[in-house]
Amino acid sequence: MSTHINAPEGAIAQTVLLPGDPLRAKFIAENFLKDAKCYNEVRGMYGFTGTYNGKRISVQGTGMGQPSLSIYVQELFQFYGVQNAVRIGTCGSISEDVKLRDIILANGACTDSSLQSQRFGLMHYSPVPSFKLLNAAYNKANELGLKTVVAPCVSSDRFYDANENWKLWKKYGAAGIEMEAAELYTLAAEFKRNALAILTVSDHIITGEATTAEERQTTFKDMMKLALETMTSL
Repeated sequence: MSTHINAPEGAIAQTVLLPGDPLRAKFIAENFLKDAKCYNEVRGMYGFTGTYNGKRISVQGTGMGQPSLSIYVQELFQFYGVQNAVRIGTCGSISEDVKLRDIILANGACTDSSLQSQRFGLMHYSPVPSFKLLNAAYNKANELGLKTVVAPCVSSDRFYDANENWKLWKKYGAAGIEMEAAELYTLAAEFKRNALAILTVSDHIITGEATTAEERQTTFKDMMKLALETMTSL
């Protein structure tokens, strides 16, 4: 049991999927996991454990932004022994080559967050995923016939980018902007765990295109299935 996760010992699996939205965690538990049981409702941040393809999997909401994710991931690593953490979320594309509904496997996460400067001062850390998970997800996506793009993302603390900083990130090869992956990768490095961010493009910052609610539901299911199939194939 920890401050923000009210789970008894053994209630959380070693592999955890991390949607930002706690209701998405509930959706995954109800639609993908067998015999799912809720282990956390503190602050409405649902967590569930069940099985998928016979393997034990948990899903835990993290909230929006790196400070919120940092709380839940630190507690999962430090107090519950989680070994594999996979963020499943959405992002905005900032590349002409990355289209709506594409799935980005983030092979790095740039950030403007002060969380990194608090840790490293004037040094610049490069948060990256576990190659084991990245490679497994890429191969599983090909097996499932899902289009994926392996590219860096940007984890920004600002949802509304009034200064259009995305243009500079784009210049240096970032493909999408979201709000959590950099902190996930950094914590995984600190605790020597495996982490990966799987991101669905829900809107396009350059073109102004956006998916409909129905399209997002279908695409989210593809991302969820990819994450589950990947983690249970290891």
